[in-house]
Amino acid sequence: MDIRAQVSSVFHLDKCIGCHTCSIACKNIWTDRRGTEYMWWNNVETKPGTGYPTLWEDQEKYKGGFEVQGHDLKLKMGGRGGLLGKIFHNPHLPTVDDYYEPFTFSYGELFNAPKGEDQPVARPVSMISGKPMKIEAGPNWDDDLGGSSIYAANDPSVKKLSEQEQQQLFALERMVYFYLPRICNHCVNAGCVAACPSEAIYKRGEDGIVLVSQDKCRGWRMCVSGCPYKKTYYTWSTGKSEKCILCYPRQENGEAPACFHACVGRIRYLGVLLYDADLIEETAKKEDHELVAAQRAMILDPQDPEVIEAAAKNGIHEQVLKAAQRSPVYRFVKEWQIALPLHPEFRTLPMLFYVPSLLPVLATVDDGKSKQAEDFFASLDKARLPVRYLASLFAGGNEEEVKRAYRKLMAVRLLRRSQTVQDRDVFEMEEACIEAGVDAEQAEAIYRMTALTGIKERVVIPKMLREEAAEAMGDPHEQRGETGFGTRRKAKRRW
Repeated sequence: MDIRAQVSSVFHLDKCIGCHTCSIACKNIWTDRRGTEYMWWNNVETKPGTGYPTLWEDQEKYKGGFEVQGHDLKLKMGGRGGLLGKIFHNPHLPTVDDYYEPFTFSYGELFNAPKGEDQPVARPVSMISGKPMKIEAGPNWDDDLGGSSIYAANDPSVKKLSEQEQQQLFALERMVYFYLPRICNHCVNAGCVAACPSEAIYKRGEDGIVLVSQDKCRGWRMCVSGCPYKKTYYTWSTGKSEKCILCYPRQENGEAPACFHACVGRIRYLGVLLYDADLIEETAKKEDHELVAAQRAMILDPQDPEVIEAAAKNGIHEQVLKAAQRSPVYRFVKEWQIALPLHPEFRTLPMLFYVPSLLPVLATVDDGKSKQAEDFFASLDKARLPVRYLASLFAGGNEEEVKRAYRKLMAVRLLRRSQTVQDRDVFEMEEACIEAGVDAEQAEAIYRMTALTGIKERVVIPKMLREEAAEAMGDPHEQRGETGFGTRRKAKRRW
């Protein structure tokens, strides 16, 4: 058992209001430099929709992530020899049009125009070439247009629906959308790390955060292709790649990452997960519909005495173990099993999980009064947003994984409604919770974690053991996992 620790996240989609405050907080801190104008380390997409960059989910086009070839797990974009052959021409790279050409406006013409009969106009100007341009795309270009036949029809997950399901989805009275905030997943089996020919990308020893060494990066952009989530970006002004660093300097000072701290809806949870690194390859090779359960099984119980003993032997500090034991991410992912990974079929084993947004409640109107559907759980099969679509996003096509999570979320909603509105018998709702696989105590814990917790409960950050990590830099024992977080990779300190 090779136990490692990873700082991981959960985003609760039922609480996201699509305000983009997280994106602006990240942009103001990290990507306000020349060459990073189009970079959105944090972005919020409207689903169903094409996303950012356009159609990033289509790996037939971009060849990101891994696939199983025979008995081996290999990059979709090819082995090391194939990568070298694509250094000067990579047909699977997103182009500037898949993002958008950064632009500004010629404000000088607006403010300094001479007196005349016509109203002066600030024309759009490219920030790359400096020439006038026509704006055809921009950040959040399809914001709030999810479900529309213009954008949602091109969503790769929508194309997996049956013709009847697509017709129902695009019916005007059934049109629905939800927000999907995305940052780097800091994957356990990161595609960007495997694809980099210069080995400039690595998982940081202290916490598993994936970083790009600016000294080693040669700008070959294989990391952009290798990441199926397209969360590595190329800086056109410096010729280097950059990505989300999970605000590790803030974490080292005990502060939450900027997007977590700024989140208006309080949808973001951060904590430590312990996992068995010996199971990485075996887990990534599972069939698509088995990947969620396999990744969940790879995560270890931080309260288990055997796990605690093995973690200590592998160099994981007691402070990290205590943080793992209080981790909200562990509760969502492992204990309650209501948080799911985004596109697990990419086989990168992402460490960002999502609590799916609850579907609109089915109800009828009787004598002017709204009446909730009696068989609430059966409404999943009649939902405005097909479960098959959500399973394509969060469960590798396994609809039962999504339904299981939804039954628990619905049971919690029903129980709380019965206690506050008192429109149903509380005892019956407790029975409904048990039927959904969650007892009354767990339902109360889920409610409190999602609705009442403060930031210290939502974001549980262990001390980063900076002194121990600094000592380990010159210590040969660091290769044996004595770098604070127990990883066998070198504990590098700088971005």
